[in-house]
Amino acid sequence: MRRSVLAVSAAASLALALSVTPAAVASAPPEHAAPAATGSDIESMPIRGARSAPATSTSPITYHAGPVLKGTTNVYVIWYGNWTTLSTGKPILQNLLNSIGGTPYYNINTTYYDSVGYVQNSVRLAGETSDSYSQGKKLSDKGVKAVVSRAIPTLGSDANALYFVLTSKDVAETSGFLTRYCGWHTHASIGGQDIKYSFVGDPTGPKLANCSAQSVGPNGSGNAGADAMASVIAHELEETATDPDLNAWYDSSGYENADKCAWTFGTTSTATNGSQYNVTWGGVNYLIQQNWLASSPQGCAMSY
Repeated sequence: MRRSVLAVSAAASLALALSVTPAAVASAPPEHAAPAATGSDIESMPIRGARSAPATSTSPITYHAGPVLKGTTNVYVIWYGNWTTLSTGKPILQNLLNSIGGTPYYNINTTYYDSVGYVQNSVRLAGETSDSYSQGKKLSDKGVKAVVSRAIPTLGSDANALYFVLTSKDVAETSGFLTRYCGWHTHASIGGQDIKYSFVGDPTGPKLANCSAQSVGPNGSGNAGADAMASVIAHELEETATDPDLNAWYDSSGYENADKCAWTFGTTSTATNGSQYNVTWGGVNYLIQQNWLASSPQGCAMSY
């Protein structure tokens, strides 16, 4: 099994100004960094404050001969747990996945390629299913893979896709959710196909600040968890598109494109409730992290 992670924030006080930036902390590689460097099998988004993303941005991202996802990237969502009363932000995340493709933001990924072609600015929410705690309320890494394996007969097996396991706020992922990372992506052979999948959890609770840049999101206080998940989902989606097998695009420290811009948001606007947002897709405001532009000059951006 191979995966990639968005790590958590140890700092609880991140000032949200017109440009949202993380607190300065010592730089460290993401959990389970690039396989070429470490032989590990997971890439994750670190918790907020776990490292200073801008400190890693001086090194260029380079190509390492692996494939990228080409054509329309199909996204399948497995709503794990209770998404009716415990986690109410489901429409916010459905809108995100229905709207992110074709945007100037997602177009950044078209600067990534392999020997056959480029990532396209096209994403489709291809299917959804629910899983009511088939693996319990504590998910191990193997448990996440089991959730994906269980859902594939319903959703279909698609090697040019990303399967998201999105968990409600009462579910714990036991290898470090909310303490080391906010989400991760990997790939594994399931049913004879190279399946790419990702875990992203609802961080609502005492450790919300570890995986959210603000305590109240732009879609209301009751949706803080889903608003936080939106940025992590974008992170894992763009990393999967450009580095699906963890052997295509990363820098000399093992950072993938979204890792290099984690917890940076560029210029933001203020919503009516005082929270910050930087994009509006499908009529919904989101605070989405920047992504790394691979064309010259390289750097974090919100559009291309």
